This record gives sequence, structure tokens and C-alpha cells, in this order.
Amino acid sequence: MQVLGISGSMREDGNTARLVRAVLDEVGKAGIETEFVSLAGMQIGPCTGCEICQKEHFCHIQDDWDGVAEKMLEAQVVVLGAPTYYFDVNGQTKNFIDRTYSLYHRRRLAGHGGVAVAVQANTGGERAVQTIEGFLSTHEFVSLGSVVGNGFRAGDIDGDSAAMESARSIGRRCAAFLGERRG
Repeated sequence: MQVLGISGSMREDGNTARLVRAVLDEVGKAGIETEFVSLAGMQIGPCTGCEICQKEHFCHIQDDWDGVAEKMLEAQVVVLGAPTYYFDVNGQTKNFIDRTYSLYHRRRLAGHGGVAVAVQANTGGERAVQTIEGFLSTHEFVSLGSVVGNGFRAGDIDGDSAAMESARSIGRRCAAFLGERRG
């Protein structure tokens, strides 16, 4: 697949998933293959700081992180979304990000396109986007944009027309990025 959307929310079809999918839906309109993954229900433990990954170039902890990481390595663009908990990304997303340290040593994600998505109830989304953008920057992704949406109850994000339009615009930017790489 060319574009992978990852929702770090523990709600499989919550507001974060919907906003990530809005980006993917727009990319799909250009005939580009996309895939969506929800981290809800997955077991993704924290980085233990063991440093074994410096030698093995992949995290040795056996849980659900491996499969998502493999998909991320295959994708040309990664759209990573997280809900905002206490002015930052939620714990599941942070565990996922921290474990990518194992991919850092050989710059395995460098040059991929990256998008940061955050959903807030009413504040903190910009800080969550900064965390995701820090992950993208550290791994040398090409930044294709970010969006912060507002939503607390299930489906609230659908009423945030500015965030949904921003997500669609980013989707078009992702399609253009992939078109430039082919041409």
C-alpha cells in the first residue's frame, strides 16, 4: 500500500479514526492505494530502553507493534492520528512512537511522507500535533501537513467542517507528493 493511516485512539471508530480516514478517502479519490489501521485493542508495550534494536535494527519485543511497523515501512506516506489526553497524545500512541526508535538507527523511514492528526475535546491538540511532528521530524519524514480537529462525543468530528476540509486538503497534498515521486 502507498498510504497508511494509523489511529492511535482506543476507540476503533472514534473521532481520531474518522479524521484519519478523511485524509485517506481523499487520497483514494486519486486512485492511490490506502490502508487504515486502528491501534484500539492492540497490545503495544513501552520501549524498555534495552538497546538491542541497535544491533538487530528492529524492536525485539513481541506484541502487536511489529505488524503495524512492517506496514509503516512498506508505505510511502504515513498518516498518524492521536486523541489528545492531558495536552498530548494518548499512551497507546506514545508507546507506538517510542518503539520506532528501533527503526531510527538506519533511518528506515527517511524520505517517507508524513501527516500529523490530532483530535481534542477543546484544547491541547496543537501540543499533540507537536509530539507527532517530533516523531516525523526525527525519522526524517517529508512533512505533508497536520490537522487538529474538535470532538468529544462519538461523531463530533463530522461537524468540524474546518478540520474535515483541512484533512481533505492534506489528502490531495499526499496524492500530489506520490505523483511527484512517480513522475
